[in-house]
Amino acid sequence: MADVTGYLNTPWPAEDGGPRRLQVPHGGAGLGLQPGEGLHATAVTRLMSTMTVLGAAGEVYLLTHSAMRARVGLPTSCRVSLVDPVTLAPQAKSPSLPGGPMWPGGMALHANGDLYVMYGRWAHRLGRDCRVKEALKLPLDLPYNSFVVLDCGLIVTKNISEGRNARLSVLRPDPLGFACADIECPEPAIARLSACGNTLYVVGVHSIFRFDWDETAQTLVLDDRWRADYASGSAQTYGWDPVLALGQAWFMDNGKHRYRTSMIGRGVSRTPNRLIRVNLSDSNDFEAIEVSGAAGGSVTNPPLVDEARRIVVGFDSANRVLRAWSFDVDSRLLTGLWRKDGIGAASHMICLPDSGEIVTNDFGPGGEHVVVLDIETGAEKGRARIGGVTQGVVFPSPGWGRDVYWSAMSRFGRVSVVGA
Repeated sequence: MADVTGYLNTPWPAEDGGPRRLQVPHGGAGLGLQPGEGLHATAVTRLMSTMTVLGAAGEVYLLTHSAMRARVGLPTSCRVSLVDPVTLAPQAKSPSLPGGPMWPGGMALHANGDLYVMYGRWAHRLGRDCRVKEALKLPLDLPYNSFVVLDCGLIVTKNISEGRNARLSVLRPDPLGFACADIECPEPAIARLSACGNTLYVVGVHSIFRFDWDETAQTLVLDDRWRADYASGSAQTYGWDPVLALGQAWFMDNGKHRYRTSMIGRGVSRTPNRLIRVNLSDSNDFEAIEVSGAAGGSVTNPPLVDEARRIVVGFDSANRVLRAWSFDVDSRLLTGLWRKDGIGAASHMICLPDSGEIVTNDFGPGGEHVVVLDIETGAEKGRARIGGVTQGVVFPSPGWGRDVYWSAMSRFGRVSVVGA
């Protein structure tokens, strides 16, 4: 079950379901596809759809952002819409929210019941009717790639930085404002943040490190006893978002890519990409294993971990490979379970442990498809076509029944279970 302390208690209050990025709904039984059942997709054109979160029963919020202005160096914006859970028609919309520099942002429902949006260099606080309550300009004229909410309720965000050390901003949610001075990271960082309790995890361009919120000092403090250097001395490029599960931090490297409409063949480093495991109790205990073994491997997202079955799923989007391992918690040994070649998986995923399913994507002829797999065998249980010209690399969410919502940059869809 996903952790939602600090967030509104809903099935899916934030990207990846919560700050540990387990990609697991808070409650619900999964799709549970049975023989004779299939998947049906309702899809609409929604340019730059990024993610959905779920509020009260029937509430589905969609985050979109602009892109064309960025191509000519102009500021961009984002918008939040409350959409009909079945037809996807907008029921309420925020005004255009200023952002500035473009990058897919983030949205979450805080435990106080309000929506918080991080896009570009702006933080916005919205009511559930999508009306703006507060806005805050962030310190740097750079895009901030989303945020996490700590158990204490504070919001932490970070600028995207490849050339200079990244900076963390800690925000109080009510009234929206800065809780302390910015904290400088020990290196640049591209990946989104993760958190467990009041401990924040950051994947930098060379190493993974963490900060603890010090209530007495009212600031984040770097844990100088925990840091794993995963990339220095190699040809690997930076890692992406970490998943905190089974006592480990899990992420994948070779994150630098040339995405245009898909990740296929878009790796930059000529080395294979790797799945990396770092022990949360001892950062000296870490390993990196190749996902596909193919040259030019690359991803732009995190792996998936089913804590109930102790299964880890990684992928190589550039070479169209999806692979699963079983994980022994005591020996920390990864053993291969299955491998699927020729599947265009690139997006964040959904883990449905009650039904033993994972939801991923496959991009190829006909555009984007949403695919449901058995996590223990890799067997395909169903698929539905979303279409569009772009491969999804952002955030899906579960729906309110036997359904999921899928954001694929140029398309937005609902995929539901239907009879034969």
